[in-house]
Amino acid sequence: MRIDVVGRHIEVTDPIREHAETKGAKLTKFYDRIQQITFTIFEADHKGDHKVEVVVDVEHHDDFVSHATGDDLYGAIDQATQKATRQLTDFKEKFKLGKRG
Repeated sequence: MRIDVVGRHIEVTDPIREHAETKGAKLTKFYDRIQQITFTIFEADHKGDHKVEVVVDVEHHDDFVSHATGDDLYGAIDQATQKATRQLTDFKEKFKLGKRG
């Protein structure tokens, strides 16, 4: 599995990269067929909010995409990762149940 951290109009420092990579590595606990995770971090806008997009590429399904915005960059990364976690667990539950019931 590959984890990419990309900055758009912002420099991605080592602590930011490490934080995103550790959060992304935890997503494999929720779904084991993850091929690639991409964190895209956008520069703070005029309000001071940072935007984070997480794209999770899994086998045999469309990508899962989650967005988060916040004044704290680390908090926005955490929030986007939590949304991706929810998407993966919901998908796994649906996949497990299949066409039963």
